Amino acid sequence: MLKKIALEEHCMAPELVSYWEPSVAALPSSLKETITRRLHDYDSERLGIMDQSGVALSILSMAGPGVQIEKDAGVAIRTSQRANDFLAKQVERHPARFRAFAHLPMQDPVAAANELERCVRDLRFCGALINGQTHGVFLDDRRYDVFWERASALNAPVYLHPADPVATFTTLLDYPELTRATWGWTIETASHALRIVFGGVFDRYPQASLILGHMGETLPFMLWRLDSRYQLYRQERPLTHLPSHYIRNNLYITTSGQCSNDALLCSIGALGAGRVMFSIDYPFETTELAGRFMEEVPLDSDARARIASGNAEQLFKLS
Repeated sequence: MLKKIALEEHCMAPELVSYWEPSVAALPSSLKETITRRLHDYDSERLGIMDQSGVALSILSMAGPGVQIEKDAGVAIRTSQRANDFLAKQVERHPARFRAFAHLPMQDPVAAANELERCVRDLRFCGALINGQTHGVFLDDRRYDVFWERASALNAPVYLHPADPVATFTTLLDYPELTRATWGWTIETASHALRIVFGGVFDRYPQASLILGHMGETLPFMLWRLDSRYQLYRQERPLTHLPSHYIRNNLYITTSGQCSNDALLCSIGALGAGRVMFSIDYPFETTELAGRFMEEVPLDSDARARIASGNAEQLFKLS
């Protein structure tokens, strides 16, 4: 079976339950119970499901929204530290099967940078996963320069994960079925990533790496138009390169929640096989389905192996 490393694999710490539960209150009770059980499991069920689909290693991250919705920055700092310490202990028990992304208090950029450094240097985490904006502040804001500088110095990739927008998009107000994972999160996360690109973050920190799930939140399919329109309009924030340059050189994408041959092949055509990595989005997606998709998608053996595990091994220095 093809060796796989999965990057967007969620879990839960006791300290974060109160932040998470309101976000799933509307789910059917049976589904909520299954997801809750799997988020809190770090042993038999999770490992068994990984084994069945050839997932050799999962990089774990706390299910959102987490401390980023906490109003008190001091509480967010202390809670994120406890959650990261809890996660580190779970990884310690299965070091060959788990690694982790840091959960950060983005309310305080300096504290977030310090916690990222602690997690990478002391706990051997792979980087950080950030759940969208924090109280309306996006990662292109210049107050986050200290964070990007530290992430770049640590060679710590940042996984930008979807989260609710500050307010529901007007076009979606009468269609709740289009909000969140169906479409709303894609709009929010792709727009956030473009703010980072167009805001010059990668000009200031050219070694920084951003990861987007769900096959890049549609950005691989937009490169030509982004470049074309960037050149057409007057630039208040001139960039050193065209937008596509940063998407091809500073971004990685994963297959989480997108088991589509067409989407993967198009993404490889746009970005190259070296910029795409396997993911599942467990327990919100099915490991068996994602694993079978990776085994069967029409790719040559080299590209398949790179996407399934090789690119992650290289980016996170796992081998």
